[in-house]
Amino acid sequence: MHTSQAALDYARVEQAIEYIAARFTEHPNLEEIAAHVHLSPFHFNRLFTRWAGTSPQRFLRFLTKEYAKQVLTESGDVLAATYQAGLSGTSRLHDLFVAYEAMTPAEYRAQAAGLVIRYGFHPTPFGEALLSLTDRGICGLTFQTVAERPAALAQLHVTWPGATLHANEAETAVVAAQLFALAPTSAGKPMPLLLKGTNFQIKVWEALLRIPAGARVSYRDIAAAIAHPGASQAVGGAVGANAIGYLIPCHRVIQQNGGPGGYRWGNARKQALLGWEAVRAEQEALAA
Repeated sequence: MHTSQAALDYARVEQAIEYIAARFTEHPNLEEIAAHVHLSPFHFNRLFTRWAGTSPQRFLRFLTKEYAKQVLTESGDVLAATYQAGLSGTSRLHDLFVAYEAMTPAEYRAQAAGLVIRYGFHPTPFGEALLSLTDRGICGLTFQTVAERPAALAQLHVTWPGATLHANEAETAVVAAQLFALAPTSAGKPMPLLLKGTNFQIKVWEALLRIPAGARVSYRDIAAAIAHPGASQAVGGAVGANAIGYLIPCHRVIQQNGGPGGYRWGNARKQALLGWEAVRAEQEALAA
């Protein structure tokens, strides 16, 4: 998809999701949502269905707080179940990214001196992403607008101050296409993630990787899963420090009351990710 068209499509979807999320108790109809994004109901329905794989009205169900609370209740033991089952899961994306490598203490102290990072900006179903690769794995995936590209690159330098950064969109485009493919593709050799964080943060991120697509858990659930049941606030800090969005699915962590909670790349994007995954998880279950 052409970058400008992808950006325009997601911008309209994002506006619609913000509108729906702010008024879900009022159950806005298709005409009201379409008018908010300045499209006819027919064209908005086609746009949204092309993006989400379902109608705006059905997507609304995946954004309601009551639905979030229902999923949270039903998946209360999801982490325990996946731990017992090992790292295997039904999610293609989860299966693909279970391999990860944390930096050694010496490398952490050296601030990644000598590390070479190739990066590129690419359109995704959730807006533009900056994808960063190393020989040891993916080390970054962030979302931003075109205007925010300089700030995103500056943050990459801050995160990896000793590394050498090279733009290489030809290489990163291949990986981005695989990550955000709308249809399942052959995963081939698993692509690892290169994680840089404290031992506690890495434990939290590992727990996040075990949450199946379509499931939602609370910060309290994550704290219990890593044997720190009273550390929900610290878990929230570790979740917020995640620099590999989408792949380390911090968007699947919500508040105990079913509220979405915060998200580093915006609550509308978090809602989009949750709804998009929930739709696909339901479609996979029906096809199984």
